[in-house]
Amino acid sequence: MTRLAVVYGGPSAEAAVSKVSADAVFRALAGLGYEVQLLELGPNLADELARAKVDAVVPATHGAMGEDGCLQGLLEVLGVPYSGSAVLASALAAHKGVAKRVFADAGLPVARGSEVSRSTWTPEHASELRRELGGAVVVKPCAGGSAIGIGRIQEMDPDERLYEALEAAFEVDPAVVVECFRQGDEVTCGVLEDAEGTALALPPTRILSKAADWYDFTSRYGTGGSEHQCPAPYAPALLERIQEVAVAAHRALGARDLSRVDFVVASDTREVTLLEVNTLPGMTPTSLFPEAAAVAGIDFATLCQRLATRALARARTQHRPQVRAMPA
Repeated sequence: MTRLAVVYGGPSAEAAVSKVSADAVFRALAGLGYEVQLLELGPNLADELARAKVDAVVPATHGAMGEDGCLQGLLEVLGVPYSGSAVLASALAAHKGVAKRVFADAGLPVARGSEVSRSTWTPEHASELRRELGGAVVVKPCAGGSAIGIGRIQEMDPDERLYEALEAAFEVDPAVVVECFRQGDEVTCGVLEDAEGTALALPPTRILSKAADWYDFTSRYGTGGSEHQCPAPYAPALLERIQEVAVAAHRALGARDLSRVDFVVASDTREVTLLEVNTLPGMTPTSLFPEAAAVAGIDFATLCQRLATRALARARTQHRPQVRAMPA
């Protein structure tokens, strides 16, 4: 019988969400007849994987150590195949500042922004940032997800409010991105690769937050915290544009298997602004990616089957030292 491990948790602030995702994936894979183990991302993971003699890993990790290339690097060293993006794409996507530069270089539509480091930050920079980017800005830790550490500054807010938001974001990550605020719909679009590795966009989803005036942590994971309109109620040309940019962002990072790409669609012009790419999107009961897959005719069990199949198709690597003769 094929043996799989679903890895979850780790030191991330999103560990609890990861456990919910992992439980759902575990149940789906077990129902498909795989021998599955749930393993926590921690100091003993390498030993646990060796004892389990798994054929492949399906990561259900979110945030630090699990989604940023660290877990993926460990699996590469161990020679264990896994689903999802490899080390480089995972690391690029996990750092919002670096990912933004990759997207800009690829000609994709991103908001004007500036990266701020805790080591060089001073309170006087608040007014400079607002002169550069406009009075309304968004503050985002470069690492992490689930809207943790994000602050939104309104046009009429004093500079002190931006300073406080930066200090809060620095508690999550020492590097922070400050972007000009784009008023509009919050939209996401999943990308799922087929058996040949061709990236295909799922139907875009418009997100209507209920628990707050934006898609914060409670809106994401609280019961009734948000309403999801999938497919988003837009003209075909706009839906196609969102899907086109989503696939382009997936490819620009070198992501593989799956990703979820977040946008703002301007209320007036319907201009599409790319925000970020999540290389291991949530698989919880309220998560957007499996919901969009279902609209596309791919139920949750089939989605998990596809991820397992992609992982198992990757050859187990054997790392052997290169022996070279010493020069005479």
